[in-house]
Amino acid sequence: MNYILFDGTVRNQLLPFTYTRPVADIRVGILTIREKWELYLDTTTTTVTEDYLSEKYPMVELEENVMLNAAYLPNSELVELILGLKDNQAIFKDEDVIAFYTTDAQDAIDFDTYDAIEFDNDIAKIEHTWDIFSKNGEVIQQDFDLLTDGRKSQPIPASNNVIAPENIFLEEGAKLEFTTLNASAGPIYIGKNAEIMEGSLVRGPLALCDNATLKLGTKIYGPTTVGPHSKVGGEVNNSVLFGYSNKGHDGFLGNSVIGEWCNLGADTNNSNLKNNYVEVKLWDYETERFAKTGLQFCGLMMGDHSKCGINTMFNTGTVIGVNANIFGSGFPRNFVPSYSWGGASGFTTYLTSKAFEVAKVVMARRGIEFSSQDEAILIQVFEDTKKYRKE
Repeated sequence: MNYILFDGTVRNQLLPFTYTRPVADIRVGILTIREKWELYLDTTTTTVTEDYLSEKYPMVELEENVMLNAAYLPNSELVELILGLKDNQAIFKDEDVIAFYTTDAQDAIDFDTYDAIEFDNDIAKIEHTWDIFSKNGEVIQQDFDLLTDGRKSQPIPASNNVIAPENIFLEEGAKLEFTTLNASAGPIYIGKNAEIMEGSLVRGPLALCDNATLKLGTKIYGPTTVGPHSKVGGEVNNSVLFGYSNKGHDGFLGNSVIGEWCNLGADTNNSNLKNNYVEVKLWDYETERFAKTGLQFCGLMMGDHSKCGINTMFNTGTVIGVNANIFGSGFPRNFVPSYSWGGASGFTTYLTSKAFEVAKVVMARRGIEFSSQDEAILIQVFEDTKKYRKE
């Protein structure tokens, strides 16, 4: 069977992160949503997404296909139903379609003609940016159970101070000495060739993904995910870094989501609680206004390739687009559009030529080419976000 992940109706609620990737490639827990599905199904998947993303994230359609709503995170009960899907059948959660069977001969899908299978069990769904951090704890546990089932951890070096070692798993090549790991409140997963440097204090749940680093004396409050090849220092609480991003120095990051290829300058801090303790509002790209989150704690949402200078301060509930460069004293506004250059004193447009020069250098340092596909995606983001900038 051929499996295809589709973005569904949540894409606009997950901007700015879905400007540069399908919903399926959002990281929450240890793995991306796609990686979870592929592990459960034991096969590769392809994607139905925006046209400008489809060259990098193509769809492969065969005679028989099962379409999967990428906003939903798989579990064993759901996957069992999906593996049994037949022609003209679809799985629903209330009014929302989770999966359906289709053939390449079908020009249109009419769910009124489908045999509807209702999925009544609990299932995690990512439909807002803040779900990525607020649901991260339960998803880390699910991914931890999936990845470690029937496997044995590498030994934890004796120099470490450990609480609940049965909830700690080290992959091959993981390095850590003279740290404190407390997994009593949730698992701690340390990926291949990841490193926790001396003096770090970790309270799980934590997902330290492959080749990621916690620098000297880092303080981690879970649930937190540090994506592949990311480097983190200072204090981090309940945050997700997708991958290839750096918060390498002191400063606080809390209740936040950071995309790929981002850099937070030394002593960058974000607020995650308003002084009057009221509900936090976030910029909503769909309504083009600030919307309620239902959360008291909510910090920074930063899209791919964005950077900030030393001593940057972010207000509670700040949304930063793609390829923004923020610096200077004071608090920048709570919504900074993509390709903005400046800070609290004002912004100008960050030209693509300059932004791409930086991206090429940053990615080359990690041995990754800034491809023509990457450039085309980022040019489209520049065009799509012009309306938010004063040009």
